[in-house]
Amino acid sequence: MGTSRERSRRREVLDLVQGAGAPVGVAEVAEHLGVHANTARSHLDALLAEGSVERTLERPSGPGRPRTVYTPRPGMDRDGPRSYLLLAQVLLGHLASGGEDAGEAAARAGRAWGRHLMDSPPPFRHLTDGAAIARLTALLDDLGFAPQSVGDDAERPDAIRLRHCPFLELAEDYGPLVCQVHLGLMQGSLTELGTTITAARLEPFAEPDACLARLERADAA
Repeated sequence: MGTSRERSRRREVLDLVQGAGAPVGVAEVAEHLGVHANTARSHLDALLAEGSVERTLERPSGPGRPRTVYTPRPGMDRDGPRSYLLLAQVLLGHLASGGEDAGEAAARAGRAWGRHLMDSPPPFRHLTDGAAIARLTALLDDLGFAPQSVGDDAERPDAIRLRHCPFLELAEDYGPLVCQVHLGLMQGSLTELGTTITAARLEPFAEPDACLARLERADAA
């Protein structure tokens, strides 16, 4: 991470290593940046840690210790911009073209990932409904939904209020599909916990600033 100045300096060092055409040592980097060798070494170590460069020992041509040198790591530059929102739009657009089956496909994917993201309870341990809902709420909080239980019974709330949507821009364009993924995530998570509670339905923007996930007993859903 580091400050923007440190990131800029690391980028400068990486450009030097990539454009040198030969292995680069600490002394060359220090001279290029006009800094102490220890500062140059710290930038190279940071690039090494993030996988942008590789470090080797250069065989000396005569007496003396081998020189530590750095070369670019083979492969595409991993420091460029990302466009994951566009990728999500492409995939959701393709899914939406599936017609009536698109919603169920989105929910099915959500259920699979809900099971994957939720840690199963130990063997022979049965979670109470309240404990399972607390585990689900914790997962939703980790995912950025800002969840809040709704209802008079803290152990068995009627719903979970979702006060933030981490996929809001996508939901504005592909609302039904994104909501089905959200619902599936909750259903899959609760299934993994072996609880009698399920997320029966999701009500988008049931409140001006929140969505509501309605909870029911699985046998009553």
